[in-house]
Amino acid sequence: MIIHVVKSGESLYEISKLYGVSYNKIASDNELTNPNDLVVGQTLVILQGSRSHKVLPGQSLYMIAKMYGVTVPNLIHANPNLTNYTLIYPGEIIIIPPSTQKLGSLEVNGYALPSTDMDVLVKTLPSLTYLSIFSYQILANGTLKGINDVPLIDAARKAKVAPMMVITNLKEGGGFDSDLAHIILTNEKIQNTLLDNIINILKAKNYYGLAIDLEYIYPEDKQNYNNFLRKTVDKLKPLGFIVTTALAPKPNGDIKGLLYEAHDYPFHGAIASHVILMTYEWGYTAGPPMAVAPINEVKKILDYAVTVIPSKKIFMGIPNYGYDWTLPYVKGTKATALGNVEAVDLARKVFASIQYDYTSQAPFFNYYDANGKRHVVWFEDARSMNAKLRTANAYDLGGVSYWTIGKYFPQAWLVQNSLFDIKKLL
Repeated sequence: MIIHVVKSGESLYEISKLYGVSYNKIASDNELTNPNDLVVGQTLVILQGSRSHKVLPGQSLYMIAKMYGVTVPNLIHANPNLTNYTLIYPGEIIIIPPSTQKLGSLEVNGYALPSTDMDVLVKTLPSLTYLSIFSYQILANGTLKGINDVPLIDAARKAKVAPMMVITNLKEGGGFDSDLAHIILTNEKIQNTLLDNIINILKAKNYYGLAIDLEYIYPEDKQNYNNFLRKTVDKLKPLGFIVTTALAPKPNGDIKGLLYEAHDYPFHGAIASHVILMTYEWGYTAGPPMAVAPINEVKKILDYAVTVIPSKKIFMGIPNYGYDWTLPYVKGTKATALGNVEAVDLARKVFASIQYDYTSQAPFFNYYDANGKRHVVWFEDARSMNAKLRTANAYDLGGVSYWTIGKYFPQAWLVQNSLFDIKKLL
């Protein structure tokens, strides 16, 4: 895998010649919406695959490895037929492996809404371990508001992906409800009703496990949440279901605020099968412009998390979207969400060049709209995905989790699947 950043005046034809990979393959792999009109600063993922090299007089394995950007051990591994690695002959055919070697295996979760386009879902499932279907809303009496999840469950299992039932304390009209969480977490009778309903759905719909996403819990309910989580695991584990949780991004255990305090990292890490750290939304709809998941900030969360949670239980959150802010930013105004492919299409439309911020490891661009107002767009590209996935590997994490898979972003999967083998549990 090579990540190429388009320069001014470059064409896809020239890039294809540069790497010896066909024009059509690059366009197809990246699912380019307009291959004849590239954007300056746009990334292209070049998948070379295995190639063959005919040895020339005087060439050694070292010279050939250097020529193709691979290592001698990788060449040896790709050519088990070689009996004498120090002696190769002119005319001999050497298999050249891809320049990017796999870092290992990874578990991958993707959140999907019931409204997710099925074509997008089917294309994405091969790159996932879990599909978390968002969400069953808890009601104050312990019942659950149903969703049309059967098509997603069936598609997931057909692709050997484990479907996860997601429960939330979202209220009608959106937003997490602290009072609702308090009712559930402090009433044992309602909890029993809720767990009975959860178990019935898990069994009836052939789910693999339960994903709990309770947010904005009152700080005084921290222990109540811990108790509920333990009770849930004690009920579901003997039935063969795993339990996972989603946690706010905490840089330390003492951080204050409604979003953070009731999320007990050490306890969740000990009791849950895995935890998803929601390491995104530094740049958010109602906030000032910045990268959605700046890697320097994400690392602060991981620095703390790995000290209190087994690293293999941690899934790092990755955003599959960006935002378009109007400048100058005025508090109370809102940015417009857009997909990563949409962002590149917008840059093309407004004749913007994409830049890259190396501190946050994220792409961005500026433009003026039809009314003369200046904008800034922060989003994700192959470079930022590469940085995030390599960070997950550097911290020895068990997996990553995408919010959401609703908009297909081919470069995410090209980069991910070049770096890792994706675990399948079914």
